[in-house]
Amino acid sequence: MTITGSTQAPDPAQWPPPAAERSAAGRTLIEWAATTGAGLPRLCLLRGGRSSGKSHLLAWFLTGAASHPATTAHATVPAQGLITDAVAWEMGRQLGYGPVPPHRLLERVAADQRPLLLLLPDLHLAGRGPSDQPAGDPQTIVDAFVLPLLQLPHVRAVVETGETTLLADQEHQEIDLGALPFPGIERPDDIPIGFAALRATIPATADGRPIWSQAPHPSLVRILDAAIDAGDSRAVSSLLADPGFLLHGPAAAITAALRSPATAAPAGLRPLWERAAPQLSAVEHSVPERAALLHAAALGVSHSLSEYLRPLAEQHQWSAVWAQHGRPTAAQVHLPQGGGLLLSDLLGRLYVHDPATGHRTGTLPAPAALRPCGIAASSSDALLILDETGPLHAVTADEDGPAATVLGHIASHHGQASLTADSHRPTAIGGCPHSSLAAIGDAYGAVHLWSLGEYRPMPRSCRLHTAPVTAVACLRGPEDDLTFVISGALDGSLRLWETSQAPMENPLDQRPALITALAAASTPAGPVLAAAWNDQEIHLWHLLSGTVRVLPLLSRCTSLAFTPTGQLTVGGPDGFHAIRLDLGQLWAQAH
Repeated sequence: MTITGSTQAPDPAQWPPPAAERSAAGRTLIEWAATTGAGLPRLCLLRGGRSSGKSHLLAWFLTGAASHPATTAHATVPAQGLITDAVAWEMGRQLGYGPVPPHRLLERVAADQRPLLLLLPDLHLAGRGPSDQPAGDPQTIVDAFVLPLLQLPHVRAVVETGETTLLADQEHQEIDLGALPFPGIERPDDIPIGFAALRATIPATADGRPIWSQAPHPSLVRILDAAIDAGDSRAVSSLLADPGFLLHGPAAAITAALRSPATAAPAGLRPLWERAAPQLSAVEHSVPERAALLHAAALGVSHSLSEYLRPLAEQHQWSAVWAQHGRPTAAQVHLPQGGGLLLSDLLGRLYVHDPATGHRTGTLPAPAALRPCGIAASSSDALLILDETGPLHAVTADEDGPAATVLGHIASHHGQASLTADSHRPTAIGGCPHSSLAAIGDAYGAVHLWSLGEYRPMPRSCRLHTAPVTAVACLRGPEDDLTFVISGALDGSLRLWETSQAPMENPLDQRPALITALAAASTPAGPVLAAAWNDQEIHLWHLLSGTVRVLPLLSRCTSLAFTPTGQLTVGGPDGFHAIRLDLGQLWAQAH
């Protein structure tokens, strides 16, 4: 297809000169990428035989792609050996959504609407696991993921398809580099290595157990595939039952193997691996962090695996102490005076749990039809609850007592404000673990600081954002007079206000993601803020020094509860779990 209607062309000087044999292909790729407009193909197929220079051409393109808005590649995901989920995890990371599953990534891209240029090298080499299963066929990725992406009008893609007919039935620009090897690129012969040969390269203990931490990388990456290709079900089962292999092995290969119904796996491995695999697929995690992630996923599911991983996980700067997977949580708060951890499920029922074990210890009465999205507490029987539709509700044991008067006044104040303008509708609530203070954020971007313990006619208010508040927390240290209010908004901004001064002029942070939950506590290391983002990260801020550490999230987080001893409880639609933070190690590494 002839390309017309180009925008102002990129500066060719931003790219190194392409090899003479590929100069025409390079010019075509740049011109296609810099071209936008109705009726033009949004798919470019890069075809050619093995070693024909396809990867070299894409690498050359990327060297100068960021020099022009139209040619900037927003995500580049080499698809060789990946299944649909693994492609989505990596693409989600690069686009700023986190390692989300394919259906959620498609939803996020559809809602995002920013023009995207995506590169998928080696799509014809995608697939993993048993060849008779969908995960082993590149066409599965095309049907389940690539085609839905290309249906979005703001998405363009360069896809390497080799000599296959993948996507050939779609409207496209084609760059064909031919079947002959590109000069200067060696074409190594395939050397099949069987499972037994690969297993022989793995160091072993005196009693024959493999030492996976010392395994050569090529053997570690290929050994499960080799066992599957050989049809050796005993070897496959042995690898999947080995905690050391799960810790060090390739997440993509293990995921693909477990997707096959014919694969025999230890009890509980499939659900816990589905929980851990998106984060384990990231290459940047250290072995202790991988252990902490896999240990957190295994808690309450596989006792043997979690106990095997516990010693290594507890050496890390964070580790899970208990988990209640599959128990959706809408809101949570630590009750004062050691009253326990109060959680609301999605139906609005209130349960009290032991913070040390996660076990349920009791229930609290809740108003009918209430769907909490946030809770602040002045005592175990005096709660201020934010309903997901906006109203605040005072829940007290004595409807005529002082607590009912104070909390009822706060609820009434915001209810009347909401009647005057929808922008004053409450959107977030958060309390202080050391005092009776609570903060309420609204759709106008303002935050309002209240005392839950004594009557005050009006709150201390300040507009911190120009977008609706999505999460809020407040903190007054037990040994000083500093009061912090921290809030996140729909524009991805995180702001800090120490109430004795004017708010900070600039955001504490601003990212292309949403803050979904906040919690703060005064710890032995100083005041610490925990901020959960919807790209599967928790950021821990040391408020006095400004240092920050990032924790990967295994599941979606919509609520946080933080104790002064450094225990962080993470809750959301997938369940809840508690994390022990090694505060000394966190801040030592941050400095």
